[in-house]
Amino acid sequence: MTIRFPRPLRPGDRIGVTAPSSGVQKPLLPRLDHAVQVVRDHGYEVVVGECIGTPTHVSAPVAERAAELTAMLTDPEIRAVVPPWGGETAIDLLPHLDWDAIRAAEPTWVVGYSDTTAWMTPLTLLTGWASVHGNNLMDTPYETPEGLLSWLDVVTAPQGPDHPLTQVPPGRYRVSGSFDDWESDPGFSAQGLNTEGRWTRLDGDGDLTVEGRLIGGCTEIVSPLAGSPYLDLTAFAREHAPEGLLVYVEACEDNAYSIARQLHGMRLSGAFDAATAVLVGRTTAPDTPTMTQHEAVLDALGGLKVPILADLECGHVRPWLPLVNGARARVTHTAGRGEVVQTLA
Repeated sequence: MTIRFPRPLRPGDRIGVTAPSSGVQKPLLPRLDHAVQVVRDHGYEVVVGECIGTPTHVSAPVAERAAELTAMLTDPEIRAVVPPWGGETAIDLLPHLDWDAIRAAEPTWVVGYSDTTAWMTPLTLLTGWASVHGNNLMDTPYETPEGLLSWLDVVTAPQGPDHPLTQVPPGRYRVSGSFDDWESDPGFSAQGLNTEGRWTRLDGDGDLTVEGRLIGGCTEIVSPLAGSPYLDLTAFAREHAPEGLLVYVEACEDNAYSIARQLHGMRLSGAFDAATAVLVGRTTAPDTPTMTQHEAVLDALGGLKVPILADLECGHVRPWLPLVNGARARVTHTAGRGEVVQTLA
């Protein structure tokens, strides 16, 4: 069975916006409106669902969120689904989604990260649909640094082995500590990349080139799925990636001890058995007195004897380097350059 890539978006296509996890607070609705307008300015029709507000930490009861998400994923007129952002408990959706209907539908692009990976990663694993681990809708107005792509670039790109998507990190990132004031300026677009930083090889020295099919997600979000049918990377590799997997993980906020435990659990469940390499997103999550975030990764995964490359732009630290779950990829790391080349084939 081959990976099912949704067809490239074209002007006039319809994009669905729903909040399967956290909705948008009233003071930030102008930011949502602005982000929607940015997408419309690219030539798309945008449909905003009913599950979008914030009655609690979720936008609506789980049955309603699951029904709206399933409806958008199976609607042949909706060519992409982009949540405003993540949240906290999207894991509750999994038994409520109509997986048979989704599997039978024509693939739709899905874009997101953070809590969205609770259902987006299983979507690729269970149905073979490619999906985009990239910035969320609320982040879309931000400028894209030179060398990187936006999710809008990825979902419109030509597909096939003759059309590689190449990204080169800018060598700078945003140190967290404060949020941009979207309430005062809903159109805020400056990335604020104020710190120099490059990729870090954790398993040793020397230049590195690794290949495989991409799959992964936020560590805190996907690790609870370990051992369940929703995170069976071994079966995915057997069916879709005999050449092996490039498994990526990224920590949002948990300290190094917690991240080590989560990665150990994933390893014990077999999540890295087919990995040709592990890619680790840059994080500002806290170290602990006796363990850094890098050491947490090595503690859990160093024994795999595969390359481990850290500080990639694929998580909660700006900027964002979109990765396509299911895409073939080649990742190169040298003293002077990093590069990710993805092929939607």
